[in-house]
Amino acid sequence: MHIVNVGPYKVGHGQPLLLLAGPCVLEGFEHSLAIGQEVKRICKKLGMPYVFKASFDKANRSSYSSFRGPGLEEGLKQLAAIKKELGVPVVSDIHETCQVKKAAEVLDILQIPAFLCRQTDLVYAAGKTGKCVNVKKGQFLAPWDMKNVISKLEAAGNTNILLTERGSSFGYNTLVTDMRGLAVMRELGYPVVMDATHSVQIPGGKGTSSGGQSQYVPHMARAAAAVGIDALFLEVHDDPSKALSDGPNMVRLDRLETLLADVLAIDRITRK
Repeated sequence: MHIVNVGPYKVGHGQPLLLLAGPCVLEGFEHSLAIGQEVKRICKKLGMPYVFKASFDKANRSSYSSFRGPGLEEGLKQLAAIKKELGVPVVSDIHETCQVKKAAEVLDILQIPAFLCRQTDLVYAAGKTGKCVNVKKGQFLAPWDMKNVISKLEAAGNTNILLTERGSSFGYNTLVTDMRGLAVMRELGYPVVMDATHSVQIPGGKGTSSGGQSQYVPHMARAAAAVGIDALFLEVHDDPSKALSDGPNMVRLDRLETLLADVLAIDRITRK
């Protein structure tokens, strides 16, 4: 397996389990920073490397009127400030090739959203930056199909790749996660990430917005740790009921430490 570099961390076989966590979208600098500070405190206590996550733009919202975030310029400015304040790497989604260069100046991980994982120009441009690229497996792809995404990044000269599982479409408004996919993608030679929050999403389940079943996030995270993962992706919020995006599938901040402690305990057993 390739060992991937993310800021000061190494990710992959034999390396500590990495956490990518934060609010779904930047809802304001102070609020986002406060969440990051609490997650960092928890990770420091548990001895877990941490990457702050938040989107500067949610370009694939269900409704045109849904909150999308501060946008590229202001969003990257906030992420740069959070990165400096917390002293941790940062990750955010990119949606268009025109965003790649500016995003790469701030982000330690360029994240390709699941719906865009087959967008050749976007994937290739992200790969050309040399930065770590985290590709979320599309809900419409089999895990072994991710080899084609890998080939696009490798063609760009990049082997700093993470592959994320976030569930597969199962009929209308429903996702299921085939845990075999984690093992299959790991066999492709790159570290795998489990997105335990989007895996319990109900896409479009509320008509003009997505629903979710956040009560099942701990089950998904623990199950993934038992299979074997290299990183865990979680969206967290101090009050998910008031979150401006993806609230129904987010983890309450005050429940994060217990969840992570469970996952790390299982991870230690799996690694043995």
